[in-house]
Amino acid sequence: MGRLDNKVAVITGATSGIGLRTAEIFVAEGAKVVIAGRRAAEGEALAKRLGAHCRFLKTDVTDEAQMKALISLAVDHFGRIDCLFNNAGGPAQTGGIEGLDVDRFDAAMATLVRSVMLGMKHAAPHMKKQGSGSIINNGSIAGRLAGYSSSVVYGAAKAAVIHLTKCVAMELGESGVRVNSISPGAIATGIFGKALGLSVADADATATTMRDVFKAAQPIPRAGLPDDIAYAAVFLASDESSFVNGNDLVIDGGVTGGRNWSQQQAGYAGMRKAFGTAE
Repeated sequence: MGRLDNKVAVITGATSGIGLRTAEIFVAEGAKVVIAGRRAAEGEALAKRLGAHCRFLKTDVTDEAQMKALISLAVDHFGRIDCLFNNAGGPAQTGGIEGLDVDRFDAAMATLVRSVMLGMKHAAPHMKKQGSGSIINNGSIAGRLAGYSSSVVYGAAKAAVIHLTKCVAMELGESGVRVNSISPGAIATGIFGKALGLSVADADATATTMRDVFKAAQPIPRAGLPDDIAYAAVFLASDESSFVNGNDLVIDGGVTGGRNWSQQQAGYAGMRKAFGTAE
């Protein structure tokens, strides 16, 4: 405990999943947090539960005025901003390139990429003035390798987030402000249910089911959890990572490392059998 003592953080997309758990852990580690989301009832309930060290502001992260107001709330209420976790996101249209709807494409890019840009744009002046700060953007392994999302739009958007992170890191690093991204693998949250058209409440309830679905998706024999991403964010927000800048931290249990050992061995055994050299 205490890894974030005296830090002030803004966390978007904090009414469920990764953002909610990150807010809980940040406060437990000593931070003061301003949380944002579109669902007022859930956000206000979380802020009440976390106490005096937490404030909630209903925010559409695609709207510049609202994002500017969110950052200003942290500075005005707590006196500074030490960390911004651009976590808000959501699913994008699935299907192939020929069937993509332009309006849905633009909406997904606004939620997944424009929001990240806006957060950095309005946090940067405060952090540069302080001479310190940590910006964390939520990427995805789908932004590093094709085929890890049911949506080509989502994968393209997350690739943009990862590279935008590196570009801004080169700029703000000269002012003592670090910018990094986290790329989750198969994390058991409601985003998959949302992608399949479930309501927000019903989608959030599928997180337990996703633990079983994902437990064999990577060498580590369990699904990823919001805690896995939240603790990575704690590291990047803390002074422990003071020399980490422009990095994309992959938290995926090894799924992008290559083929699982057991799968490779099964293929090898099948080959030996086909060649008549099985032991």
